[in-house]
Amino acid sequence: MIACTPNVHPAGIAVSAGQLLDHAFIAPDGAKLPLKVWKPTKQKAKAVIIALHGFNDYSHFFLQPGLYFSQQRIISYAYDQRGFGGSPNRGLWAGVDTYISDLENFIRLIKIRYPAMPLYLLGESMGGAIIISTLAQSPLLPVDGIVLAAPAVWARQTMPWYQNALLWGLSHTVPWITLTGEGLDIKPSDNIEMLIALGKDPMVIKETRIEAIYGLVNLMDQAVRGAEKIRTNTLLLYGEKDEIIPKQPAYQFLQKLTANKTGSHLVAFYKDGYHMLLRDLRASVLWRDVNSWINSFTSPLPSGADKRALQLLKKM
Repeated sequence: MIACTPNVHPAGIAVSAGQLLDHAFIAPDGAKLPLKVWKPTKQKAKAVIIALHGFNDYSHFFLQPGLYFSQQRIISYAYDQRGFGGSPNRGLWAGVDTYISDLENFIRLIKIRYPAMPLYLLGESMGGAIIISTLAQSPLLPVDGIVLAAPAVWARQTMPWYQNALLWGLSHTVPWITLTGEGLDIKPSDNIEMLIALGKDPMVIKETRIEAIYGLVNLMDQAVRGAEKIRTNTLLLYGEKDEIIPKQPAYQFLQKLTANKTGSHLVAFYKDGYHMLLRDLRASVLWRDVNSWINSFTSPLPSGADKRALQLLKKM
């Protein structure tokens, strides 16, 4: 069989500085990325959140959190990243550099619109890995803090050798083949009603190309390498029942992240939390923790999940 190279579908040549519309983020190359916004209706906003969705998901993931934060005087923005949701090249991997560039440009446009307002980045799974990679590469971005919800940090170095070999082989021979995840017996959340809705949502990708999975692993590798470079105030949320990102790679990432003493790095472990923490049945507990952390980086979290993390990490 002739070997192939996993395809990447990056951004095109920049033709403008980019633009924020009511329902779209127009990237510098002209790509139109669907955009959702949640704003306070009665009070003056105190902060802005840019939320990045996970793999095969899209901006709708932040609906409930966005509504909650709007009641806490926080404006939330979430856009469909390239290859996902209603963005161009659906199902195709755009490459780490493009995802980083899109986020950098979006941050720039948000700061133009809200120059004096504190800005936070919140990433779920893949979105968290993109945030880590972006700030590791561009540490001077005007970001006041980042929230990583079950970040995708399962790098190759912690994967079984046979899993690495299989992924490399498939991605370099039949990169167009798709996988559905059926039969894996993995529970991403205890919110069954939400999972059923995702299964019916045509905007959520159900069949994933091997080359996109290969690209995701490249991203996770880069995020892990960048952990020690993060100097921004960080809140990391991890569910103890996470069946997507195993505990070993998650803990190894935590050790690298917290080794950097620049900035505040707060870790929170949720005993009943799954991978989709922001949409679990007890997700509102996390929302309140995030809001509390935004108000004061040093105060204990209302849930006590930060104290639990300290206790468990001491036993490692």
